Amino acid sequence: MLHPPMRLDQFSNDEFDRGASRLAELLWLIFSGLLVNTWLPGSNWRRFLLRSFGAKIGVGVIIKPHVKVKFPWRLTVGDHTWIGEYVWIDNLAEVTIGSNSCISQGSYLCTGSHDWNDSRFALITKPIIVEDSCWVGAFSRLAPGTVVESGAVLTLGTVGRGKMAGAAVHSGAIELSSRPR
Repeated sequence: MLHPPMRLDQFSNDEFDRGASRLAELLWLIFSGLLVNTWLPGSNWRRFLLRSFGAKIGVGVIIKPHVKVKFPWRLTVGDHTWIGEYVWIDNLAEVTIGSNSCISQGSYLCTGSHDWNDSRFALITKPIIVEDSCWVGAFSRLAPGTVVESGAVLTLGTVGRGKMAGAAVHSGAIELSSRPR
């Protein structure tokens, strides 16, 4: 069945709750652009700035240069987790990353999309959860609503959607769920 023709002139995200004031968002954009999403080395001050804007960041978290976080007030990261260079956490909804997990360079965590069955192209948001002891390999993509269960490994460039089974290696395009035999 074909979807109705898109009418982007009718799009509205007035119902979307940004989770903080426009002023807080503006200040975050400034600080993030000047200090977090830059080449400057060091994790201590990145953790400090993210926490200052409402992120819950555990101890021993490593945050590499050029990390981009849309809304820090919707980010929770457990202890001893690594977030690699050029990771983009596009968190219109909550993103939770467990302890001892690694989000490798160039990965994209996307919590928002649009309803192509709605002519107004309505915004849809769903949280992402990466449980403990997971490895999201370099240049992987996580779709809205993805749950990466404890111990899962997503290899280079994997697109994750739905439940990614724990204690399993996921590779390639899209795997909804698989368990080792």
